[in-house]
Amino acid sequence: MARLRADIGRHDRLYYERARPEISDAEYDALARELRRLEAKFPDLVRPGSPTQRVAGAPAGPFERVEHRAAMLSLDSVTSAAEVRAFERNVRRGLPVAPGWVVEPKVDGLGIALLYRRGRLVRGATRGDGRVGEDVTRNLRTIPSIPKMLRGPLGNLEELEVRGEVFMPRAAFARLNRELAERGEPPLANPRNAAAGSVRQKDPTVTRRRPLAMFAYQVSHAPGLGAASHWRALAALAAAGFATNPRNRRTHQLGDALAYAEKLKTQRDRLEYDADGVVIKVDDLDQQGRLGATGHHPRWAIALKFPARQATTVIRDIDVQVGKSGVLTPVARLEPVEVGGVVIRNVSLHNEDEIRRKDVRAGDTVLIERVGDVIPYVVQVVTSRRPRGSRPFRFPGRCPACRGLTLRPPGEAYWRCVGSACPAQLKERLRHFASRPAMNIEHLGDAMIAQLVERGLARDVADLYRLSAARLGRLEGFGRKSADNLVRAISLSRRRGLARVLTGLGIRLVGTHVARLLAARYGRLDRLAAASVGELAAIPGVGPAIARSVSRFFADGGNRGALRRLAAAGVSMAEPRTASAGRRFAGKSFVLTGALTGLTRDAAIELLERLGARVTASVSRTTDYVVVGERPGEKLDAAKRLGVPTLAEREFLALVRGRAA
Repeated sequence: MARLRADIGRHDRLYYERARPEISDAEYDALARELRRLEAKFPDLVRPGSPTQRVAGAPAGPFERVEHRAAMLSLDSVTSAAEVRAFERNVRRGLPVAPGWVVEPKVDGLGIALLYRRGRLVRGATRGDGRVGEDVTRNLRTIPSIPKMLRGPLGNLEELEVRGEVFMPRAAFARLNRELAERGEPPLANPRNAAAGSVRQKDPTVTRRRPLAMFAYQVSHAPGLGAASHWRALAALAAAGFATNPRNRRTHQLGDALAYAEKLKTQRDRLEYDADGVVIKVDDLDQQGRLGATGHHPRWAIALKFPARQATTVIRDIDVQVGKSGVLTPVARLEPVEVGGVVIRNVSLHNEDEIRRKDVRAGDTVLIERVGDVIPYVVQVVTSRRPRGSRPFRFPGRCPACRGLTLRPPGEAYWRCVGSACPAQLKERLRHFASRPAMNIEHLGDAMIAQLVERGLARDVADLYRLSAARLGRLEGFGRKSADNLVRAISLSRRRGLARVLTGLGIRLVGTHVARLLAARYGRLDRLAAASVGELAAIPGVGPAIARSVSRFFADGGNRGALRRLAAAGVSMAEPRTASAGRRFAGKSFVLTGALTGLTRDAAIELLERLGARVTASVSRTTDYVVVGERPGEKLDAAKRLGVPTLAEREFLALVRGRAA
């Protein structure tokens, strides 16, 4: 999840700030879908700063920043009809009567917001971060399908904001690339990138020369509009002079919407523009308002993405990688193959059962698919093309990293290395122990961990606390200052408390949330280690499987020895308590929005949870307080709309210290 958040943030910067995207919209959306799937599975690992909790992008470059009249949100996306049905059930729970639907092709282009006053175009902006975008009015005025003056009733409105998608038709894109090649200029990567780059040109004459078009798809702000439905609003846009997509459809039943989506999927290669799916929207505008939105997406719309592309390739070899818990993961090394615009060289084969089920062997020709257009996997083996003499894959009896014995415990799907000194496991354990949710040791990166392990300076996590600036100074890339900084960071981590230690130990099934539950219940490591499986399982949020895992961890002599060494190194094995506070916020729900200056977001969440509060990602009528930092987002608007009390940072700090008025 941390890796996905970092990848998505990097691609946000490449696209929005540098105008040099490296992946397609479909790949970006698939990264976001995978992150949403993981966050749904592990909701306690959701972070307020996650890309799923905010709109991607930040205004950058030479253009003036402008604020949209209404937040320009992203869309939640799914890949199956079953997920759309689940979305419908959520919608129906929030409405007294069944909704109608509008289905629109999801054109792969650049979203923009157009502002009109008394029918005259006065501003055009990119989406930006959803609240603030870039003023690209001069460039948008060069696009023929964007009207400069509106006709009919919409032209009489005092103010109107319209959302649209700027795109480059496929035929025009091919023609443009031919012209660029003839002039000796590099071709553009794809129509979406071409459209985005064209709109963000410093010189409007460059934009004018690009064959761009736009479909209007929403009225986002229009006091006095008078339309009761999204469909009627689209009709009003067309009457005013906007181009709207002629393939939009209105249906009364979701089944009809899904059938039309299936039809468009079969036609996707014949469309005059790139489309990576359809958008299904609740038609009634009052119902849209009742359903509302999160800080990331409206609750009344969903994007149904078209399925991934497939390709065949050959498995050169099958290697085995070792994780922090000793799990052996087989990885197929492929003849490089392009799937959906990305070259795939490696694919995980997961475990022994998966390899046996598909009978995957080195030398096989296999069908590769990218799940959600991002995660590759082997669909099947083309056995008719299997080379003679091929042999079934066998897991190694010795660990490829340390040559220690490997075994597959009864009832488990994975082989494990049982070598206690395995360097591959040690590096992963040290990385996890030092991570932000655990001991939060700054300056301890992958390269430094590799050196510590390879030089024999860290044989377990306790060895970190025996490092000196003098010893670190002899390592590659370390000067006196950097060595002092790392030693200081390690020393500071000694007082993180029991919950952080439990998180960092990497106990199977114990993440941040469970670690906090255990630390809050027992307070000290010795009490937790003495707890029975039945006692642990009775804790709300723990259960039998986690209880057995925790009990097995403390029953292991090697683990007990590691904990003794940590305690001897001065690492606190007790959970700090807030004086006279107890759990006085038990049952209270908090939401954080904006940047806090006096403490980090993670520290605020940890403090609230230690006091018994529940920290959630969105504002609802059951929220007790919304804590407002600098540059708050849509959550503040939601709090005002729902009448939820808000706290400035100083008021929040006073409240947790027990000094609130």
